[in-house]
Amino acid sequence: MTKFNFQTKKQINFIAQSKYAFIISAICVVLSIFGLFYKGLDKGIDFVGGILVEVQSEENIDMGKMRSQISALKLGETNLQSVGTSGNEMLIHVVVDTTDKAVQEKVISQIKGSLGDGFEYRRIEVVGPKVGAELLNKSIWAAILALVAIALYIWFRFEWQFSLVCLIALAHDLLVTVGLFAWTGLDFNMTVVAGLLSMAGYVTNDKVVNFDRVRENLRLYHKMPIPELLNKGLNEMLSRTLITSVTTLIMLVILIFFGGETLFGFSVCLAFGVIIGTYSSLYLAVPMLSLFDLRIIGSKAEETGPYAEASKYEMEAKKEPLGQYSRYNKGCRRK
Repeated sequence: MTKFNFQTKKQINFIAQSKYAFIISAICVVLSIFGLFYKGLDKGIDFVGGILVEVQSEENIDMGKMRSQISALKLGETNLQSVGTSGNEMLIHVVVDTTDKAVQEKVISQIKGSLGDGFEYRRIEVVGPKVGAELLNKSIWAAILALVAIALYIWFRFEWQFSLVCLIALAHDLLVTVGLFAWTGLDFNMTVVAGLLSMAGYVTNDKVVNFDRVRENLRLYHKMPIPELLNKGLNEMLSRTLITSVTTLIMLVILIFFGGETLFGFSVCLAFGVIIGTYSSLYLAVPMLSLFDLRIIGSKAEETGPYAEASKYEMEAKKEPLGQYSRYNKGCRRK
């Protein structure tokens, strides 16, 4: 019978490859910042206020003709966008800097009059400019508080070194994801902010799992070189990381294509965030730990609590070479 030795399993050298990842990430961050200042975010009605009308036609919509018709009304700043894949759906966003309901109703009537018959009005939303500004400020504060809370949790759960690298990697993930919206011109609204916050929670969980394995290995392998120890932890958790990310992405891709316009920004944000977050967990967060003296952390990381004894035997069992007799099961012979 052929024997399989798990110790000969090929290991990916994430630490050696991370130097290239740092360069790629630095370029992506610079491009994202440049995109935010050069192009800016295409803020949705949630943030800038105004009137949003979603219509569906019985026939394909000529976007050039529609832009001319709406521009002729001289309503101010307007934005027309085709949605869906059928070519007969359209979003009309008119920036109206007033809270006067009579003015808002007049604008809606003018749009309906210009479009004429043959259109179904699927959604009409009105948001005042003051409400939009308040939502933007609250969104910024929500993101800042989320980052602070995550950093404090990681610091409490592990050590300040883990908290710092997690915060850097998380800031990288969020900034690159926002940069995607800047360069693509996708609508940046409250659902996208919800996607960013959800993404922060997801990628933080992914990093915490890898951190936990690294800390456990620090207790087990006191003489193993730090780069080798970090690689070992990442390779041990690689299948878990990839399976979780892929299964999550499958559902998000389904939402992108079938979730409708309302969930489109949220789905794209979260899907891209899962990809970039998985990348940063493997090539940024854990590799950055090699910059610190982790031996001090390993010497302090002692198991305490009611499961300390069980954990001790579990760690001792992991030291046993695979395929050899276990000293905990001396009577068991491998077949």
